[in-house]
Amino acid sequence: MVPMASKPSKRKKPDKYDYQLKERFKIESEVFDRNALIDLTKLMKKKIIQNVDYPISTGKEANVFRATTPDGAFVAVKIYKIETAPFFRKESYLEADPRFQRIKHNDNDIVRAFARKEFKNLEICEKAKVNTPKPYYLLGRVLVMEFLGEGELPYPTLEMMGPIHGEKDLDSILEDIRKMYKAGLVHADLSEYNILIGQVPLLIDFGQGVITRHPNAEKFLERDISIVLKYFGRRGIKRDFAEVMKIIRG
Repeated sequence: MVPMASKPSKRKKPDKYDYQLKERFKIESEVFDRNALIDLTKLMKKKIIQNVDYPISTGKEANVFRATTPDGAFVAVKIYKIETAPFFRKESYLEADPRFQRIKHNDNDIVRAFARKEFKNLEICEKAKVNTPKPYYLLGRVLVMEFLGEGELPYPTLEMMGPIHGEKDLDSILEDIRKMYKAGLVHADLSEYNILIGQVPLLIDFGQGVITRHPNAEKFLERDISIVLKYFGRRGIKRDFAEVMKIIRG
């Protein structure tokens, strides 16, 4: 008697929930190593945050999460990735910055220096009244800052929403670049991906920002302006590059 062939079992297709779990695990595993968990625990003991809610964004140098404070307010928690140290070292964004000349050149210290650099750059922006998140606290490579959003949700990027206020959005961005430059700072990585759209455009991701004494500061400034003008130009909002540079430089 020939045994009947059993029907091949159907493989269960991963549902949307399974995919979201895998994506979340991937995002969290990139930054939640032992040192980061220790720093987060310290922040909780200091009552700066109560818990980490969910990932807001991922980037080449860090992941950003929404977190809740003990009084129920929302903050953003940015955790720098150790594996991005070779990128930072190669790009030499710490070059000629007197704030960071004495750092050691191991991966951990370089990444911590960039977290500290972003914190200090945001302090400069806050004093200059630039539309950026306010820096609240820094511990190791974990940066706690203002949550930029409406209700429980973060603001979308310019790339996602487009310039919803037209020329006013461009004027606001250029004015913030001018204020930064006057305060001695250049963003050095500005694009539609690093601008959030709320009531006004909000500039984010200042880890690569350089002071104006940096040997490449002017080149970075011109690149920032060029990228912003090209983005708006593709949407029919055009400005002359040379004229804008004159205004920015005063």
